[in-house]
Amino acid sequence: MFETFYPDAWMDSTYQIDFDELYKKGYRGLIFDIDNTLVPHGEPADERAKALFAHLKELGFSCCLLSNNQLERVQMFNKDVQVYFIEDAHKPSRKNYRKAMELMHTDLSNTMFIGDQLFTDVYGAKRTGMANILVKPIHPKEEIQIVLKRYLEKIVLHFYQKNRKSGRI
Repeated sequence: MFETFYPDAWMDSTYQIDFDELYKKGYRGLIFDIDNTLVPHGEPADERAKALFAHLKELGFSCCLLSNNQLERVQMFNKDVQVYFIEDAHKPSRKNYRKAMELMHTDLSNTMFIGDQLFTDVYGAKRTGMANILVKPIHPKEEIQIVLKRYLEKIVLHFYQKNRKSGRI
């Protein structure tokens, strides 16, 4: 019933993903949500985020930030990481997931999405046909509309874990 929202993988943190292994597997494009995926909500790029993007570029990845936030917020984060970005993305609409791949010159076979929300980030990636990783939110402080969605996410993730344990997925 909830399979439409199940992530391909679920990790504790973006910073625990083995990006070297993803590159070896043939991935060349990475699309990231920003808030609570890379930094706490509304924060600029911190040293950890800057180091991550430097490493990803060294590996040969092309990266794009895909955010439902407005231009000012996305530019504030991007000034220190300098990757492609799309603001006001209207996730889970597929349009800007596709645009991100165009910017990076990648396609569905070699692009991965990383985000912290099931109903926007992961659902949009899945609707597009894109591999995805759900990460746990970095910080508990969130906008009210996101807090409400988190209650529904808990239900979906309960069934996701139950189905994984039983070998159904």
